[in-house]
Amino acid sequence: MSDQSRLLLSRRQVLKYGGLTAAAAAAAGLGPRLVGTILQPGRAQAADRNPDLKLVGTDGWISLPRTPAITSSAYGLVHPDSYAPSDRTDYIFGFANGTGLDNSDLHLLKNMAQHSAPMFWAEQEVEFRVQLTNVGLAQRPDLFDAHTVHWHGFKNVIPFFDGEPTGSVSVPQGQTFTYVYKSHDPGTYMYHCHVEDVEHVHMGMTGLVFVRPAQDGTSHTFQGRTFTKFAYNDGDGSTGFDREYGMFLSEVWAEAHWADAHIQLPEWSDYHADFALLNGRVWPDTIEPSGAIDPFHVRQPGVVEIATPAGRPDLGNQPISSLVVCEENESVLLRFANLGFKEASMTLTGIKMRTVGHDATLLRGRDATDSSFLTNTLSFGAGESYDAIFKAPTYSGGPAPFDTYVLYNRMYARVDNTGGGGGQRTEVLVYPTGSLPAQRYPNDSVVA
Repeated sequence: MSDQSRLLLSRRQVLKYGGLTAAAAAAAGLGPRLVGTILQPGRAQAADRNPDLKLVGTDGWISLPRTPAITSSAYGLVHPDSYAPSDRTDYIFGFANGTGLDNSDLHLLKNMAQHSAPMFWAEQEVEFRVQLTNVGLAQRPDLFDAHTVHWHGFKNVIPFFDGEPTGSVSVPQGQTFTYVYKSHDPGTYMYHCHVEDVEHVHMGMTGLVFVRPAQDGTSHTFQGRTFTKFAYNDGDGSTGFDREYGMFLSEVWAEAHWADAHIQLPEWSDYHADFALLNGRVWPDTIEPSGAIDPFHVRQPGVVEIATPAGRPDLGNQPISSLVVCEENESVLLRFANLGFKEASMTLTGIKMRTVGHDATLLRGRDATDSSFLTNTLSFGAGESYDAIFKAPTYSGGPAPFDTYVLYNRMYARVDNTGGGGGQRTEVLVYPTGSLPAQRYPNDSVVA
């Protein structure tokens, strides 16, 4: 054996020596403190303050159109699921928002996952901490799947917080882990569980996340309008906006959701989308309002805590509305992100969108040349995001108190196989000046 080969340690030897080191530390009276610092830096670093957001990994049920019913040749009727509560139709894995709850009470959110997952945002160069607690699956107590939070496209300083389990860590059932982020690049991203990612992503462990630029709070005038909120650090106000709405695209293959609820294994090579979802709902549920602030949570800055919309208890696990409301001449930022498996082609009828960002990158060349573009259709695939701003047209004057424009995915035939007219569609309502209160948080579509 050469001298060099003697220096190479096998994986088994590394684990053995690591165990001996831990034992020696314990014998010296340093055990939990030293080993916790070496092997669990996330927990050690996070001990000095509370997390900004608490996510709970669990399962739940959502409500999709009951007709037409969907039958699988292998299993029979798979939608609506016979195991579902009376007002729901399909089983999901997902995240619930536990912000404000004591860790000892997070188990109360078991079987309360929402889709899409809680939307959250951070500020550029400001540390943001996300605590993930895995409370297990109510419908499948036989499964002990671990979970992670993978911030898709985010540049982590170290792999430890990346959430890709082969290069970082995963969170077993009954355990808690805190991710620490410091965002350098503003823009629109998405996040998802990266354990058995084809299954966990499709089952609903996906959501929207974005980073606000350091330029926020300063004043810039662009095309005669002065803004203090921006999508990017543009330096000239060109990405300024008055209101913002996240548009998160995902899909449901009913057979896979049925199979996970009924202790079966889906054949992923047979995948096809039965439902195309926008913020976890399909048309016309997409234009139902968002729910009220959840009274069981303490509201934290940068976190939307939304509960059941009034009169629609069946949407309790799908709380985020896609309805866009604005006043004439306002600038509205649409944050598109796609974590379905199909390409999307989102069209805003009658209004041009100015596309200013793609995959959390300002569309501007290295020499500062503006590469933004006007369009009424954005086509993008899985894992992509776009930031587009439109200027609301002048209100027509009636007879309705607002003008209606349609925002929809024109690829219905490829992403929605039910033929029921649902899918990724919503509306933009343009009101006259002075009609609406200021927007309180993203996707706030309250009109009075």
